Amino acid sequence: GERAAWARAAAPGETRDVAHGAVDITQKLASFSGHWSPKVVARLNDYEIKVVKVKGEFVWHTHDNTDELFIAVAGELTIQLRDGNVRLGPGQLFVVPRGVEHCPVAEGEVHALLIEPTGVVNTGDAGGALTASYDDSLV
Repeated sequence: GERAAWARAAAPGETRDVAHGAVDITQKLASFSGHWSPKVVARLNDYEIKVVKVKGEFVWHTHDNTDELFIAVAGELTIQLRDGNVRLGPGQLFVVPRGVEHCPVAEGEVHALLIEPTGVVNTGDAGGALTASYDDSLV
């Protein structure tokens, strides 16, 4: 079928307002208050981009089949690893390699972006009370 007008390439000299396609991360983060409950805000091929608010200590867990990308948006996030910690400030990212046990922790509230394959469970192999239900209501 024909592509939507906003999805086609602009003609030479043509300008268009494409803001309707932009995802406002700050606005998405402002729309909820719960911690440790990632929310899908966009999809990229077989991946999901999620926003999350975190505070306190999570649970030690592993994702056996995928890496996990954390991008700090606001606050300071520490990714605890068995052989040391990685501290992230706003604008910094860290990739936890697949199969590496980790435990995110934040003294104050942290806003973050996660990029991971569709269907990844936030608590990985650990399960438990902090396992979040799937939430794509912000897409």
